[in-house]
Amino acid sequence: MTYEEVLKYLFEELPMYQQQGKTAFKADLSNIIQFCEALGNPHLKFKSVHIAGTNGKGSTAHGMASVLQEAGYRTGLYTSPHLKDYRERIRINGEMISQDAVVDFVTAQRSSIDEIHPSFFEFTVALAFHHFAEQQVDIAVIETGLGGRLDSTNIVTPEISVITSIGLDHTHILGDTVVKIAGEKAGIIKNGVPVVLPKELPKGTREVFTEKADTLQAPVNQETQSYKLELSGQMVNCFKDGNVILTGLRPGIKGRHFLKNLPTVIESVMELRKLHYQMTDDQLKTGIERIVENTGLKGRWQQLAHQPDVIADVGHNPDGWSELLGQIAAGNYGSIHFVIGMVNDKAVEEILDLLPFNALYYLCEPKIPRAMPVEQLAASVRKAGFSYTVVKDVNECIDRARAIASAEDLIFIGGSTFVVAEIDNL
Repeated sequence: MTYEEVLKYLFEELPMYQQQGKTAFKADLSNIIQFCEALGNPHLKFKSVHIAGTNGKGSTAHGMASVLQEAGYRTGLYTSPHLKDYRERIRINGEMISQDAVVDFVTAQRSSIDEIHPSFFEFTVALAFHHFAEQQVDIAVIETGLGGRLDSTNIVTPEISVITSIGLDHTHILGDTVVKIAGEKAGIIKNGVPVVLPKELPKGTREVFTEKADTLQAPVNQETQSYKLELSGQMVNCFKDGNVILTGLRPGIKGRHFLKNLPTVIESVMELRKLHYQMTDDQLKTGIERIVENTGLKGRWQQLAHQPDVIADVGHNPDGWSELLGQIAAGNYGSIHFVIGMVNDKAVEEILDLLPFNALYYLCEPKIPRAMPVEQLAASVRKAGFSYTVVKDVNECIDRARAIASAEDLIFIGGSTFVVAEIDNL
């Protein structure tokens, strides 16, 4: 099989949540356990950091991987979904898995695939674990896909477990309250494994994590509470217990939402230091500053053009939008042009309640089965009283906004990872 034939097989034959939604989600770990047993349990052959959360887990995972790389560790990174290239999901020291490695794995494991019938996500997790073990990484940073307790990545026993944030998303699968969702995310906590929690968590959710940790005798960090971040332009000073750790830090991710995750990245590094991982403050600083160059991260407040500014971000739930809109409001732009599309399980009315009334909206529809039909999105936007244009194709939407926007305006592209993924020049 060629690489193109393998991709066609994976995307068309294996159930894929990003494309199909809940019908592709398998609510137990039996498939991934069976598949990894057939592979010789590769997840037992490398050390890992395991990250779950509603928002911020991707940028936190990339940040952790970047710092570990700067410290000289051969570092695996597993994230999802991808934007442009399937191989983005599996990297070692920033380098994507090769096409040949993907082809060889599918060819060698075709009988197991036919017997086990894994989902697209289960298959990709198994491929990642096999690749990390085969390439003898020192440590791998593993981002959960959905939830935690029943996520296919949850067969690892990591060095540390990290929670980034809790909010309402995927409520049709994870539960309709933040407490229920926290319970699913807490499923990544393992017996005796240190847990890093963020400074801010919704009411009632911190107790979910600490109680689970107590049950499993897993120590919970208590120091993140003492971090604070001060933003001056793009320069950040980070303090802990009154002492400056990093001064003049310029994060490689320019979105202000990353500042909420930055203390978690730093605290996670501190926890790894306690486990005798050697990472200096300078390596920590450089890793955070070079996160994009080191890991290939895309779609986080990514600037695509100037005059007018064209910025794309994959934030897609109410909490994510709230952070993005705060940064947009602080930008002193002229008019704001939103190029927006969504998938069909998002709380569209709740998101529209956050968006500014005096902006211009260009509505599109990502080319996936799970997309919210643009006519349905338009009906909600019309009900909200916004001024909008329906173009459907993402790039045609962007061209329409460019034709109207002035040099001092902002064109913001988002609403879904899959909208951002279709941008031509991303």
